Amino acid sequence: MEAPFDLILPLMVIGYLSGTWLGALTVCRLAGVGDPRLAGSCNPGFSNVLRLHGYRLALATLAVDAVKGMPVLWLAMWLGLPPWAQGMVGLSVLLGHAYPAWHRFRGGKAVASAFGVMLVLTPWVALCCAAFWTLLAWRMRTAAIASLASAAMAPLASLWLAPNFVGVVIVFTLLVLARHVFNIQRLGRGDEPGL
Repeated sequence: MEAPFDLILPLMVIGYLSGTWLGALTVCRLAGVGDPRLAGSCNPGFSNVLRLHGYRLALATLAVDAVKGMPVLWLAMWLGLPPWAQGMVGLSVLLGHAYPAWHRFRGGKAVASAFGVMLVLTPWVALCCAAFWTLLAWRMRTAAIASLASAAMAPLASLWLAPNFVGVVIVFTLLVLARHVFNIQRLGRGDEPGL
């Protein structure tokens, strides 16, 4: 099926707007705790909230960031868009999370949002990566290592479990890796904060 751009572009705009909802900010405000952008790694995401405020608020953050893009992705699937077009909509969600216009384009690392997007588009890949992330985070006690390794594993898993989405998953992986440049530098210096 040809995917008309006059259909894809509005979905991408909706995807971007949904992505700009930073779960960490909402959860921390509702809980009456400090802004996660002002402490720890200063990242508005799951791992920094876990570090600063514990697992309950971190899980709430993960839930918001994972589900916020799902409605527009379900709509893209319902409309019968091909995998590459669904991937464009998913990428717009990740870009909204990583570069939210309302927060001076300073967002999160897009790991939880990528998990949510892939849970819709490539559920078995998402679950494999989540299991791998959990194992590495538990063993290494460093979210950045777990995130980088699970992101790198995603294209390999998609070759086996979701071959139609390999190109899409590679693009998601590149974005997540790009968002972790400073973490990679800190890992090299040995001063990356642990969980």
